[in-house]
Amino acid sequence: MFSEGLPRQWQLVGFGLALVSIWLLSRPEKLVGRPAGLSMAVLAGLGFGSFFIALDQIGENAVFWPLAVGRLAAGASVLAFALFTRQLTIPKVPQLGLLILLGFLDVGGNLFFLLAVQTGRLDVAAVLASLYPAVTAILARLIAKEHMTRLQIFGLAIAILAIVLITI
Repeated sequence: MFSEGLPRQWQLVGFGLALVSIWLLSRPEKLVGRPAGLSMAVLAGLGFGSFFIALDQIGENAVFWPLAVGRLAAGASVLAFALFTRQLTIPKVPQLGLLILLGFLDVGGNLFFLLAVQTGRLDVAAVLASLYPAVTAILARLIAKEHMTRLQIFGLAIAILAIVLITI
């Protein structure tokens, strides 16, 4: 907002609805007191936000090198954490293929985010990317046959409305 000005009015409404949607989609069925892991969630959010801002600073000619460096930095961070905490776990061979697939999907998501911020606004791309709990909830329902609460279904509907308002 500081470098590109305020988004349009409908986009701001969509941002607010996206926040409500994420809250509804991510909350547990029974919420009693302060949720466990709230501080880790805030820390993760700050990490995602910092990563999104860093990707926005990359020039239009650079695409793959920043993603490779980001993946190497993430891998080095996880390895350092595992060594520091002495919780180094090597996955079983059948899980290794799934982990490689997830790595490619993660890099693909980062690539599309980078292309989005190179052609549009960072705030719009970041808010749309933050709606991933909607996709997670849909996949959990379709693949794992998980139950969706009424609030989660309502959150999904709000996410769709938010996407429409942000992109018009």
